[in-house]
Formats: sequence, structure tokens, C-alpha cells
Amino acid sequence: MKNTIIYVIAVIAATGGLLFGFDTGVISGAIPFFQKDFGLDNSMVELVTSAGLVGAILGALFCGKITDILGRKVVILASAVIFTIGALWSGFAPSIEQLIIARLFLGIAIGVSSFAVPLYIAEISPANKRGSLVSMFQLMITIGVLASYLSDLMFADEGDMSCWRPMFYIGVVPALILLIGMAFMPESPRWLISRGRDEEGKSVLARIEGNEAMEDSYKTIKNELIKSEKDKSGIKELMKPWLRNAVIIGVGIMFFQQFVGINTVIYYSPKIFLMAGFDGAVSAIWAAVGVGVVNLLFTIVSVYFVDRLGRRKLYFIGLTGIFVSLLLLGICFTHFSYLGEMGKWLSIILVFVYVAFYAISIGPLGWLIISEVFPQKVRGLGSSLGSLSVWVFNTVVTFTFFKIVKAFTVEGTEIYLDGENLGNPAGAFWFYAIVALAAIIWGYFYVPETKGVTLEKIEEYWRKGGKPRHLR
Repeated sequence: MKNTIIYVIAVIAATGGLLFGFDTGVISGAIPFFQKDFGLDNSMVELVTSAGLVGAILGALFCGKITDILGRKVVILASAVIFTIGALWSGFAPSIEQLIIARLFLGIAIGVSSFAVPLYIAEISPANKRGSLVSMFQLMITIGVLASYLSDLMFADEGDMSCWRPMFYIGVVPALILLIGMAFMPESPRWLISRGRDEEGKSVLARIEGNEAMEDSYKTIKNELIKSEKDKSGIKELMKPWLRNAVIIGVGIMFFQQFVGINTVIYYSPKIFLMAGFDGAVSAIWAAVGVGVVNLLFTIVSVYFVDRLGRRKLYFIGLTGIFVSLLLLGICFTHFSYLGEMGKWLSIILVFVYVAFYAISIGPLGWLIISEVFPQKVRGLGSSLGSLSVWVFNTVVTFTFFKIVKAFTVEGTEIYLDGENLGNPAGAFWFYAIVALAAIIWGYFYVPETKGVTLEKIEEYWRKGGKPRHLR
């Protein structure tokens, strides 16, 4: 019974990830249509896309402390309300300025949910199931991305440039599911106990772990809270020497998660596939649906293996595959004119391989690890720092993609579409490959093995000055 309850709670909370994925992915299929509808160049498209990311930065920046004060559940409910309003506003937007503001507003909910949901799931999960349960957040992101691609495909009509509007409206549905579902979910037991609401916390622990395990978990949580009584919960606490590794891990893993270039594929996959030779926006969206399917299937693989193989093994397997596939993708686009039709299909296969390796490794592991490495007193703040980092890095990657493509295009390899010089993405893919190689080296020193280790034991390990790669 308790296993059923924990999975129900995790799935409903992880709907925040579905919304995150939907609102991240829906923009890719909408771009070719609102770009023509409003008559925008690529720089304005980058601005619309980046507006949501700036909103996510604001959400992550200002809600960390609020999450520690008001609780995880309240903040997730608030994000669901913002999701609902933002989806309606985006679809209604009568001008490009309104669309930018609507995406900025909706981005706040993405930023909030991106750290509050994994944090909530981590705190309600038993140690032996925490990896797979928190990874449900990334699984839901991939489901959301795929759902957005299918939604885009359903509404895409090359004879109607306003068809992008219902693509945004449909986001109201998962937002309402999250809002209604979370209203019936319990608050995080660790947060309740940290606020002196011990009986409520024990009641939730009993529901999810059983009465016998509840007593042990309660004592462990209380002992760590007693140890941290003198600790403050502000940003200065995160700067203390004993938490330096946790901060480096939280910011570092999110840097590499973004700078291997994944969201250039998520946001701009139809554009990339048009560069590769696909005819028309609808056929390019079909190829993007393939990206969504691969992303979903291999995230399921990650959810299965994360508590079996462990974090470090998945990390190194995935980053090695990312490095090789990006290297080959760059070669494929460099020789695009020679490969002809074969180059088109080779490029889509390599994009699928790249996405598959990302989905089994640093995609879900980033969100999982930032929810694990920070102590109870500053877990909300620490998780929001990791989330803030991801959105800052995401914004930089997204806003610079077309610029990097143009800057790194080798003369004579330019790709033209409808008379427009799009440059060649080969140099950009090689740039991301170099970052993936750096991620492998960094990961050897800083990616901890948290499989089966309680959150309280991780905190105790940092207090003793332990090195990340020796954590077991």
C-alpha cells in the first residue's frame, strides 16, 4: 500500500515536469508559424524563445527562500496557477510584444517547478527509491516535450499562419491536472518536521514508509536538524566551506547539462531538420516528434537503471555517447553537399543517438543530483540555485545558437533555405562536443554516487569534508 501511495504522489507532483516539458517544447513547432505570422527574423525568434527562459531565471531566483518558508506544496500549486494563465495569454497574444511578455510570465512557473518538484519528490521518497522517483520528473519532461510536438503536429497548417495559437492553448489541460492533483497531496515530511510540525511530518512518513521505518526516518531527520540548529538558512550558509562541493556540483552539473546543447535540439529541431534537407515545416515537425519519442524511451531506460547501475556509471556512459554523436553530427553537416539524401537521414539518426545518450544520463541526473546534495536547512535555496543556473545557461545557449552557427560556419559549407543563408551548424555541434569532453573530466572529480544513500547521510558526509567522487 505504501509503495502505491509514494508512486501516486510522485507521478502527480511530476506533472509539473510534464508542464515544464510541454511549454519548453511547444515553442519549436510554433516558431515557423508565428515567425511568418508576425514577420520576424531569427533574432526576434531568439528573443521570443529566450523570454520564457528569462522568466524561468526570475522564478528560480526569487522562489528558493519562499519554498523553504511556505513549503514545497504551496509553491507547486502557485506554479500551476501561473502555468494556466500563461498558456491562455500566450495563445491569445495579439502582438509579438504581448507574446514575449506572456512567455516571460509563463517562464516564471517553469523556473519555480523546475526546482520545487524534484525537491518535493526527493523529500518524500525512501532512499532506495529516490533515484527512480525523482527521475520521474525528467520522464514527465520528456512526455511533455513529446506531447507538445504531437500537439504542434495536430494544429500545424501551412495554409493558416495563426495555427500556432491553439498549440499554446492546449497547455491549460496539464496545468489544471497539476493544480487539482497537488491540492490532495501531502506536504513534504522533512519540511514539516523542519518547521516544528513533527506530528504532521510523522503522519506523512508513516503513510509513505510504514510505521516501523517511520520512527527511524524521523529520528534521523531530527538528529540532522539538531546538528544544523546553529546554521542559518540564507545564501551565506551556502558559501560555507563544508558546502563548497555541493554548490560546485549543483552549478557545474547544470552547466554541462545545458552546454552540451540539448535545448538547441528541443527548441530548434524543426529548423535543424529544415537545414538537413526536410521539405516544409510540417515534415520537419514530424522529424521533431521522433526526437520526442527517443527522448521519452531512453528516459524510461534511465529511470529503470538509475537505482541499479548508479549515478556515476550512467553519467559517464551518456557523456561519452554525447561526445561521439556530436563529433559525427558535425562531420555529417560539414560534408552535407556531398552526402545528399543520405546526409539528411544520417543527420536525423545522429540527432536521435545524441538525444538517447542525453536522456539516459545528464538529462535526468542533473535534476536528481541537485535535489540530493544540499542539506535540509538550505535544500530549497540550494535547489533553486541549481535551477537558476540551468536557466541562465539555457538562456545563453538558446540565445547564441544561431549566432554560433553563423560564427563557426566554414566558408563554402553554407546551407541556403528559400534564398536565406542559414550558415552551417557543424561548428556549433563541435563546440558542444568539446564541452561534453570537459564534462567527462569534471564528472570524474565531482559527480557523487548517491545511490541508496539517505539525504541525511549525504549531509553528514559533507560536514566531514568528504570528496564527491568517494561518496558511496
